[in-house]
Amino acid sequence: MKMAEFSDIKELYQRARKAFEEAKFWSQERVDEVVAAVAWEWLKEENVKTLAKLAVEETGMGRYEDKVKKIKSKVRGVLWNMRGAKTAGLIEEDKERGIKKYAKPIGVVANITPVTNPESTIMTIGLCLLKTRNAMIVSPHPRAGKTGQLTVEIGRKALKKVGAPEDLFLCVPNPSPERARELMRTCDFVVATGGAALVKVVYQAAKPCHTVGAGNVVSIVDETANVAEAAHKIAQSKVFNYATSCSSENAVAIHESIYDEMINALIKEGGYLCNTEERERLRKVMWPDGERLNRDIVGKPATYIAKLAGINVPENTKFIMVLGEKIGPEDRFSGEKLSVVLTVWKWSDFDEILDRVRKILRFSGIGHSVSLHTKREDRIEKAAETLEVGRVMCNVPHVFNNSGNWWGVPFTESLGCGTWAGNMTSENINWKHFLNYTIVFNPPEGKEPYIPTDEELFGEYWKKWGKD
Repeated sequence: MKMAEFSDIKELYQRARKAFEEAKFWSQERVDEVVAAVAWEWLKEENVKTLAKLAVEETGMGRYEDKVKKIKSKVRGVLWNMRGAKTAGLIEEDKERGIKKYAKPIGVVANITPVTNPESTIMTIGLCLLKTRNAMIVSPHPRAGKTGQLTVEIGRKALKKVGAPEDLFLCVPNPSPERARELMRTCDFVVATGGAALVKVVYQAAKPCHTVGAGNVVSIVDETANVAEAAHKIAQSKVFNYATSCSSENAVAIHESIYDEMINALIKEGGYLCNTEERERLRKVMWPDGERLNRDIVGKPATYIAKLAGINVPENTKFIMVLGEKIGPEDRFSGEKLSVVLTVWKWSDFDEILDRVRKILRFSGIGHSVSLHTKREDRIEKAAETLEVGRVMCNVPHVFNNSGNWWGVPFTESLGCGTWAGNMTSENINWKHFLNYTIVFNPPEGKEPYIPTDEELFGEYWKKWGKD
């Protein structure tokens, strides 16, 4: 990187820091006013349509109509999740114990955004950072620079309208991996949405951060599920935005007793099941060098992918299915595919399929999510207790619920995958993850703290093991 480009990043940081200094002591009322202004500007119909259209045209990924739906859902959802939340000044007080808790901002946050969701990732993180009185500098994916710039400019317009410093939102021009690295080294905090390779790069910046992991959702369907409903929900979720979401189902694991019925139901929903020869042709197109996913198939219609692979599919085909054979690098179909390609597994024993899913996730998608279609609560509990994932979505279209729903799952575009994937959290990243806290203790007059006895601390242990 040229020295001038280093200076460019430093100048952006200085501008953002100045804006942050103006905003860091805002009242809660002022914070919420600014958040509402930006959210409304992003939700205006002309802005939603312009950004959705630009994102699809610039990246060549996704579906315009679905982008429109996603932007509206994510912005509204994040705003609702933050409604009434205290993020400025005194947020908690225990008068009996003399303890107070104050919320403090972090500073200038580098927001590293992906090519798959270049507009909505800026929006979801941006609103969370405003809610917590932080400044944001966006580093868009190099193939989504225009979308990133326009998304930020629309946000800046709203900031200006309500008299807030516009430089609370900035965007790196001419984005590149090198400029992203320099931004991360310069800012006070980093949030990066991308796969495992990005996690390593972020940690090299040696700054506090939130990272996420790759998705590789397996949807387990057991013999108690309503087959037609499960097939509809899985298909509906799989094809949304041409499977660019990390929450899109990458595989379906079907109980043997309903296997044929489920396959037929998926075909009725627009699925096409490849034979052995077609599977091999598809594999060669998707992983030309046997390892790296061909980006030309990411976020594309099924008919486009089929044509590249030389597979004749019906015109109404919405997704392509292949049979799962092996787990790991010797069979890339067992990993994340970021495309409307669905791997199919068959099982008979629930413990065995959970073990198989563990192996699949350890190859690709550890810490992310799993889906179940079942009426058995014991199986849901066992999956939740034993699988190394941050989320288990049950009996729903996975992509419409995993990264936020109106039942209460927090809306986000950045899904933490826990220490399993080298992340700091396994939660849906939201406003709560961008705050510092100060605890104040001032003992109440005339009171003494309660100090527990040894009996209270060790009584149950002593009853069983004694004091020796």
